[in-house]
Amino acid sequence: MPTEHATTPERRSRLTPERAGELYDAVIELLREVGYEALTMDAVAARARTSKATLYRQWQGKPGVVIHALAHLRPVSLGGDDTGSLEGDLRSVARHLAGFAREDGALLASMSHAVITNQELGDMLREVLIQPEREAFDALVQRAVARGELARRPAATDHCGGILVHAVLNRPLCDGEQATEAYLNDVIDSVVLPALLHS
Repeated sequence: MPTEHATTPERRSRLTPERAGELYDAVIELLREVGYEALTMDAVAARARTSKATLYRQWQGKPGVVIHALAHLRPVSLGGDDTGSLEGDLRSVARHLAGFAREDGALLASMSHAVITNQELGDMLREVLIQPEREAFDALVQRAVARGELARRPAATDHCGGILVHAVLNRPLCDGEQATEAYLNDVIDSVVLPALLHS
């Protein structure tokens, strides 16, 4: 009679934060050089001086390693700094986003097609990157409510963080220019602050 073999969970060796950081840096370097579509796990393994087996064991595939590398990079920061005022907090968001636009705005924009056509990648992007940023912007607004600057959470809250991110991604396409801090502050003055104060 055949004997039954007990199954044991797969053992997963954990990478040190330093080693994981090195792997993420290698992924970001490759993304900047070749874009998401042309990036391969073979290339990541070679650049990071590791095995594909390690990459798959830790992140299951290309979408996982890329999205977690982007999270490590922290491409956007919609929580801003707690400056003591809603306007000041939004200005700090503009400063953070302008820095990202200079460094890696093109990198994230280049992934747009892949995100639309690859459901796994898109779902992971929304879970790992987008949802935490939405929560961070909501926390920024709640600070203003707690200070008494806003009577309640404005109806526009769910849209305003996205408006700022879209400004970074769309300005090169629409205007042929980078989204600078001055440009983002203009978006804040003409769109975001009025929407938060009057909705």
